[in-house]
Amino acid sequence: MIKTLAVNDNYEIIKDIDVAEALGEKYLWTWIDFYQPDENEIELLRNPLHFHPLAIEDCIHTLQRPKLDYYEDYTFFVTQALNQETLQKEEINFFLAEKFIVTFHQQPSQEIQEVWNRVSLTTNSTKWNPSQVLYQVLDKMVDNYFPLVYKIEDKLNEIDENSKGRQMELLLEDLFDTRHDLLSLRHTITPMRDLVYRIINSQRLSFMQVKIEYFSDIHDHLLKLTEMVEANRELATDIRDSYITLNSHQTNHVMKVLTVITTLFMPLTFIAGIYGMNFHYMPELTWKYGYFVTLFLMFLVVLGMSLWFKKKGWFK
Repeated sequence: MIKTLAVNDNYEIIKDIDVAEALGEKYLWTWIDFYQPDENEIELLRNPLHFHPLAIEDCIHTLQRPKLDYYEDYTFFVTQALNQETLQKEEINFFLAEKFIVTFHQQPSQEIQEVWNRVSLTTNSTKWNPSQVLYQVLDKMVDNYFPLVYKIEDKLNEIDENSKGRQMELLLEDLFDTRHDLLSLRHTITPMRDLVYRIINSQRLSFMQVKIEYFSDIHDHLLKLTEMVEANRELATDIRDSYITLNSHQTNHVMKVLTVITTLFMPLTFIAGIYGMNFHYMPELTWKYGYFVTLFLMFLVVLGMSLWFKKKGWFK
């Protein structure tokens, strides 16, 4: 599906015009949006738009790394939004020039739709231009990263506090899932930060220099997001190490208890083994009080060893 929007010399907004007509001289600037285009619509990128085959290929083959490529009459941007429910990356491509902007995306884009509605319903189209559209879409895209990071922070705090008393195995499973989500965020936010940094310091985007402070603000947001993601990764690592240490401590405690019990029974097993031998000439076997004396001896051995272990601090 293709949507077109153009602003004429009288600053009137004209919508749904032909792509070839949108490039005409009678319009101050044009916005063309490609959403899930078919083969015939993709062909319009080649003619009449005459975009470079490599840029078109990057549009067709999704999930490219966020980047910026310069061409003779325009600049090509690859950006990534994040699905608020699944954290899946959703690629949005831009072809930007002084008099036009072309957006290309396979998934529905909340950011593009919001900006499109704002431009369509504006009463003052003089403040809009291709650079402003790019800024608004990128700004909303970056703003939508924050709820995802805050959601992960809340989840980490819940895992750390464990107020519901869940089992450690379930907590570690959630923790590793959260670390995977943080890694996905990192793989999106860091390249986007580098992309915006290139926009700010580019010498070939002279028509965007008047808006450079706005892109600097987006870059500041991305720096903050990067720091938050790294802090959460460190927190997740600390929680993981704490749980592993606690698990090792509990295992060592169990092993200590079992070792003490086994040690207590070793002399009893020795005594029982001796008197369990089937030799005929054993004086104690015919003794009237031998059974009770042996039990009493076993009791004294256990009591003595227990007191000695307690003195050594083995029961702490």
